[in-house]
Amino acid sequence: MAHIVVMGAGIGGVPMAYEMRDAARKEDTVTVVSNTPTFHFTPSNPWVAVNWRKREDIEIELAPVLAKRGIEFSPAGVAKVYPEENRLELLDGQEIIYDYLVIATGPALAFDEIEGFGPHGGLTQSVCHVDHAAHAAEAWEAFCADPGPIVVGAVQGASCYGPAYEFAAIMDTDLRRRKIRDKVPMTFVTAEPYIGHLGLGGVGDSRGMMESILRSRHIDWICNAKIEKFADGAAHVIEVDDDGNEKKRHTVPFSFSMMLPSFRGIPAVMGVPGLVNPRGFVIVDKHQRNPAYPNVFSIGVCVAIPPVGKTPVPVGVPKTGYMIESMVTATAHNIANLLNGEEPDREATWNAICLADFGDSGAAFVALPQIPPRNVNWFSTGWWVHAAKIAFEKYFMHKIRAGTSEPIYEKYVLKALGITKLKDKILHAIPDEPKL
Repeated sequence: MAHIVVMGAGIGGVPMAYEMRDAARKEDTVTVVSNTPTFHFTPSNPWVAVNWRKREDIEIELAPVLAKRGIEFSPAGVAKVYPEENRLELLDGQEIIYDYLVIATGPALAFDEIEGFGPHGGLTQSVCHVDHAAHAAEAWEAFCADPGPIVVGAVQGASCYGPAYEFAAIMDTDLRRRKIRDKVPMTFVTAEPYIGHLGLGGVGDSRGMMESILRSRHIDWICNAKIEKFADGAAHVIEVDDDGNEKKRHTVPFSFSMMLPSFRGIPAVMGVPGLVNPRGFVIVDKHQRNPAYPNVFSIGVCVAIPPVGKTPVPVGVPKTGYMIESMVTATAHNIANLLNGEEPDREATWNAICLADFGDSGAAFVALPQIPPRNVNWFSTGWWVHAAKIAFEKYFMHKIRAGTSEPIYEKYVLKALGITKLKDKILHAIPDEPKL
């Protein structure tokens, strides 16, 4: 009998628990430990921030759904991981002993690295967490009653750019519906070397298409941007050249701002030798396994991935839903192998598939693999992305409530995208996956 503990209960953690429960033996115990009693569907946070959704629309109480699958649950949160002792110290003072640990916590948000940054005592909003999005929704209504300039984007070191573009377009759409868009200058400020880089070196013609989208929505931009501070109702921005040297300083005023932060590891793992890198991201091998502690695995945003090439301003690599799902399936398979006396042999397919909703349209990209050179390098826009994003939200919420472990990206999202011409290429690029 083995005890398998999953740290985290988000987009990666809950599916990890479901797939692990299916893959483990009947006598094994699966436990989820989270710092919150609820699951929330993070991709819908931008909708919450403009009141197109309420937080209760995208939240699910975890204890009942996990209990239905025979999975134990603690919402106490982890204070510290002691991998040399196979032990977790919880925030309520209790401890959990494990045989296998899967770290699926997501990141800590590094708002404190920039003066005046963030929703907790800072001057900017966030869509990284449902709590932040609900707070932003209140600020959004106050802003719309007295509109002014907006600054939106992602700061230096950020590794998630899609939601910044998404939220910029969603705000534009909502302002036009309220018939006050003409009162709101908007500037997109990003660490990316060019619009549409996305932390991936671009995907297809993402540069040209995203520039066109921003222009059509009257959104100005500043790339290669370092945020010095947020103060006096303005973002103080240092724009650098291609060599990283200061090129120009900007003081960009705002009445409302949403900037994505850089990520780092959570305090529970920060500084554990051999487990994490200096930034606190979990080190894994090709089987999602930590080299120093072979009974510890990790999936999702908390995994250490090197950046795609060198950029003038630090730009991280995103971990999209398909990549996370692939990590989940590989990890469940590999732990099951170990339980049965075999060695891990499954590798995640680190591909990127992303749907970005713009409120009245959207953008989608497929990068197979995520890091170039690629077998598939595709980017497109259209109203259908908005519909696909809504369908994806509804399906994923159903998946969590129902407790199903079925992987969905290649089966549903690719079909929703309608990529018929690329179908054979995609299937060829994703070995050992079920056909569409």
